[in-house]
Parts: sequence; C-alpha cells; structure tokens
Amino acid sequence: MPVIQKMNVYRAVSTLSKPISDATHDISQIAFYVVELELDNGVTGEGYLLSFHYSPQAITGALNDLRDAVIGFECYETAKLSAAIERETEYFGNNGLLKWALATVNVAMWDAWGKTLKQPIWKLLGASTHKVPVYGSGGWLSYSDQELIDEVSDYKARGFGAVKIKVGTPESKGGIECDIMRLRKVREVVGNKLNIMMDANQGMNVPDAIKLSTLAADINIHWFEEPLPHTDFAGYQLIRQKTGIALAMGEREYDMEPLKQLIARNALDLWQPDIIRIGGVEAWRQSALIAHAHNIPVLPHYYKDYDVPLLCTVPNFYGCESFDWIDGIIDNKMRVENGEAWAREGAGWGFTFLKQHLQEL
Repeated sequence: MPVIQKMNVYRAVSTLSKPISDATHDISQIAFYVVELELDNGVTGEGYLLSFHYSPQAITGALNDLRDAVIGFECYETAKLSAAIERETEYFGNNGLLKWALATVNVAMWDAWGKTLKQPIWKLLGASTHKVPVYGSGGWLSYSDQELIDEVSDYKARGFGAVKIKVGTPESKGGIECDIMRLRKVREVVGNKLNIMMDANQGMNVPDAIKLSTLAADINIHWFEEPLPHTDFAGYQLIRQKTGIALAMGEREYDMEPLKQLIARNALDLWQPDIIRIGGVEAWRQSALIAHAHNIPVLPHYYKDYDVPLLCTVPNFYGCESFDWIDGIIDNKMRVENGEAWAREGAGWGFTFLKQHLQEL
C-alpha cells in the first residue's frame, strides 16, 4: 500500500485578495496554506486551509510539527494518524490550530487515496447525487452600497438561488438601521424569488439580534447565521423562541458537543460544520449524521471544494457556500451553474493548486 514519504507546506494568496470586514473582523488578505503529501507510488495529495492574514507563525509551526509525524503512514490510515497525533498534542489541547493542521493533512490523505484508486472522493464514499444547491456568499460590511448591489446582482445573473450578506454594523456606522437598509437594497435587487440570508459572525447580543430579526421579518430572511457568540446556547434558544427565525450555526466548532447542546435546546435549524476546524472528513461526516438523526440539514462553512463531494454522500444535505477565492490559483475550478455546484469527476478532490502561486515554507 502507498506510504507517505514527504510532506511539503506552501502558502498562497488569492488573486481576488482585497481587504474585507464583517461584524467582528477586519481582514486584510485572503490567503491559504496548502499541504502536499508525496507517496512512494508517485502520487501526491493536497489539502488546504483558509488563513486570511492571521497568526502566520503559529499556523506554519503547527503544520511543520506534522512533517516528520506523517512519514511512514499509509495514505488511507487517516484514523490511525489522527489517533496518534491527538495523543501527542493532548498536553497543549487538541482543539484550535493543532486540529486545523491535522485536518488539513487528513484532507490531503483522502486526496492521495482517491488519486491512488483513481476515483473521486464522493464515489469512494457512496454518493446519492452529483450536485447540490449553492448560495452566493459575501455582502461584507466594508462594501459600499454599489459594491453590495454589484455582488448580489452578479450572483443573480449567474443563476444563484440565494445570497448571504453580513449584518452587525457598528452603532457608530448606523447599527441595525444600516443593516435593515442594506437588506432592503438586496431584496430590491434580487427580487422575491431569491432567498436572502444574514450573518452576524457572532457580533451581536440577544436584544439586538431579536430586534434585527423582528425588523427584518417583512424582508423574508431565509435564515440567520451566528447572531451570537457560539457558546451562548441559551441565547440562541431565546432568539428562536422569541422570533421564530431559522438559525444556522456550527462553523466555529471543533467537536460535536455544541451541536448536541443546540439540539437539546431546539435552538438550531441548519448545521454548518467547517471541515478544517472540526477535524477532517470523518469528523465532518460524523457531525452530519448526528444532525440527520435529529432532522437537521447540513449547510457547511466555506470549503465548497471539499463540502460539495461530501454533501453528495449524506442524506441531509441542504446546500453549500460559494466563494470564488481559489479559482484563480487552481487547475480545475468547480462547475457552478443555475444555483447548483457539481462534484468534480477527477480523482481525489479533483483539483490541484498551480505551482506558480505557491510559496514554499
């Protein structure tokens, strides 16, 4: 069986990189770290994580710590490697950047295994479909009104059935009234047939989230993502009870406990696992099945290049989030048409980063 011989780490910056802001962060750069695993059969597998401009030394260090640890593992031994690394890293805590690093290697191992078998991941895992609904994401608070209108107009023209915009404007810049104004502008542009979602990126408190949800009722918001800090389970429960708005959450989670807490409180409508934070392919699928057992659909965070193939293999897929950020630095961008994204037919995840965009670390 093919064995990992070498691990390489690269950094890449999106060709679409520009400063953006949400309710809690000012983001100066759209950047990624890419792990490449070389096998003794000549196959290479890749995985990537979204880093923006944050903690470059910490991320690089966490990835570098795995370079020697992965050597000698067969590329399908994802669970065995995870168990070994988690034992080693337990002293400093398995969640956080250490899990990000391990999950990126996990994704790269799956890519290598699929390429070794000459099959796409979604076929290896047993798919029930080959495409899933997709929504256009963005609507950053840093956008001018015209930039916001241009973005949602582009999504509509490309056939997207839903768009998501940011809310949680600071009081100094207009607060909730500004959020409502932006939402109304989007509704005017996209019409009544497209769904509109809003995302506060944990930037609101309970009273303000209830107020915004109430004022936005006539705009017909499809769901509200992360209105509160992700550990405020009682707050999510209260918002849902008081307003009836559908709530989406999960991108900040490193394990299944928050999902269980929200389910117990009847405080969740859509589960949004982040494949890198939650620990890789197996953990992503485990969380999806827990959600399925409680009739909660799955709508993952950000990584459509991995999420679309995985959504094709679970019964409770709802859709995926779409950004175009890596399209200019890979060899095979995902097919997205008429509001749907198609799982790639190529082996593994079906795409590779272009070497000219990778800075070796």
